[in-house]
Amino acid sequence: MKSLDLNDFEAVIFDMDGVLVDSEPLWKIAMQEVFDSLGSKLTKTDFQKTVGMRIDQVIQYWNDVEKWNKPSYVIENQIINKMILLINDEGVLLPGVQETLTFIKEKKKLGLASSSPKKLIDAVLQKTGIVSFFDGVFSAEHETHGKPHPAVYLTAAHTIGIKPSSCLVIEDSLTGVIAGKAANMTVLCIPEKTHIVNPKLSLADHHFESMDLFYKSLLSD
Repeated sequence: MKSLDLNDFEAVIFDMDGVLVDSEPLWKIAMQEVFDSLGSKLTKTDFQKTVGMRIDQVIQYWNDVEKWNKPSYVIENQIINKMILLINDEGVLLPGVQETLTFIKEKKKLGLASSSPKKLIDAVLQKTGIVSFFDGVFSAEHETHGKPHPAVYLTAAHTIGIKPSSCLVIEDSLTGVIAGKAANMTVLCIPEKTHIVNPKLSLADHHFESMDLFYKSLLSD
C-alpha cells in the first residue's frame, strides 16, 4: 500500500461524527432513549447496522423492522433535539483533531461533509469552536441520497473548487468509506472505537488507529 503523502492532495474533507467529535456514543444514547419510548427492544449493539447513514435513512431502516405507529419526521426530530442537548453537555473533539486541523489548514483547503443534519453540525461546530477551519461545511440532508452515495462529497469538492481525485477523505465508518471511494477520492479510515471493526474497512486506501497518530505522521513527513 502506498504511503500517505499530503502533498498528493489539494483538499482534505472530514466526516464529522466519530472523526472530529466523540459523538457516536451520544447517538446511541439518543436513539435508545427515543426508541425505548416507542416500545422498541433494539439495543445499542443493533445501532451499528446504521452507522454513517443519514437520520431519515436510519429511521426508515428501523421503522421497517419495528413498525412504529408514529411519523418518521417526529422520531427524527426527537433524536436530533436530544443529540443537540447531549452535544452541548458532553461533545468534545477527539484527541489530535485540533492539532490536525491547524496543521492542514496552513497547507490545504478543508471541508466537512457529514450525514448529520445541518442544525446538528452547527451545534457541534459552535460547541467545539472549529468552524473557522473549514472552507465549506456540507450536510447530506441537502442531497437526494445520503452516504454511502457519494453526493455530499461531490458537492463538497465542487463547492470548494477542487476536483474529487485531488481530495483526501477522512472517515470512520464503512458507509462513509464507500461514499468517499465512490466519489473518486482517496480515503483514510480512522475506525470509531465504540463499534466492532468491520473487516470491509480495508476498502479504504489508508488506515490509522487515531487522529492523534495521523497528526504525528504528518509531523514526521
